[in-house]
Amino acid sequence: MLERAAGVYSRLGEHGSGWIGLGLVLGALDPRARPRWARGAHIVAASYGVNQAVKFVVRRPRPQLPGLPPLTRTITRLSFPSAHATTAFAGARAYTGLVPAGALYLAAGLTAVSRPYLGVHYPSDVLAGAALGTLTAELWPS
Repeated sequence: MLERAAGVYSRLGEHGSGWIGLGLVLGALDPRARPRWARGAHIVAASYGVNQAVKFVVRRPRPQLPGLPPLTRTITRLSFPSAHATTAFAGARAYTGLVPAGALYLAAGLTAVSRPYLGVHYPSDVLAGAALGTLTAELWPS
């Protein structure tokens, strides 16, 4: 049961789609803050692009444990850094001030923790992804 829930929750973060969708939907519902929501969605999308560039340079393979297959499928066999963690922490940082930071970082943290739990990342992958996403959001021009 926990594996299924973690898998479903993790799939919401594929390519940053859940975080981008959050910005687009809430931006449509909140016209006064629409530019801030759009900015956040752009940051999440950019963080995914940065993540992919790093991932294809580093080329670290995903964990493989004999007799213990991953609990979810992945797009590539590349592991470092975690795109899920990158986009989640970029979104959490970008949307802070629009949504309570605690809720955002809880959602981002759950996304990050789900990846090693599902057997598709090393803990260092998600730590690096969280740092990369936060840095991308911090460096994004105002």
